[in-house]
Amino acid sequence: MKNLLISTAFLCSLSLAKAQPPKGPAPVGTVYGAEPKASDPAPIAVLPELLAQKDTVHTTISATVLDVCSKKGCWMKLQVNDSTEAFVKMKGYAFFVPLDLIGKTVVLEGNAFTVTTSVAELRHYAEDAKKSKAEIEAITAPKKEIKLVASGIKVVK
Repeated sequence: MKNLLISTAFLCSLSLAKAQPPKGPAPVGTVYGAEPKASDPAPIAVLPELLAQKDTVHTTISATVLDVCSKKGCWMKLQVNDSTEAFVKMKGYAFFVPLDLIGKTVVLEGNAFTVTTSVAELRHYAEDAKKSKAEIEAITAPKKEIKLVASGIKVVK
């Protein structure tokens, strides 16, 4: 019984250690996931126009990172234009990104689409971003947003 408790405690500590974004800097040239293939990525500002014509678009875009999940690095937000952000998840949770990406320019390859995100999911992401209880409770309506599922991300600036 004692060995079982020790083993359980050890496994729990391992899972907690894994639940953090990668540590350290994200220098130019660093790739997370598969390296984006396109040599001339489009600016992310073209996504709203592309998504007005199609439900889903496979694309390679360039964008500035606004935020990264502080718990695991499993999502990030990108600046689309002055009034719009895009939400990015990593394909199959196969890779995570460090907090050091905030403010950097990345090239991302993946699928983009628009979706209406539920209040529960928006609150979950706000908790991940360590928003205050008041900010989380202020989320009372679903939100239509651009989402991307990234197969690869490269730091370019």
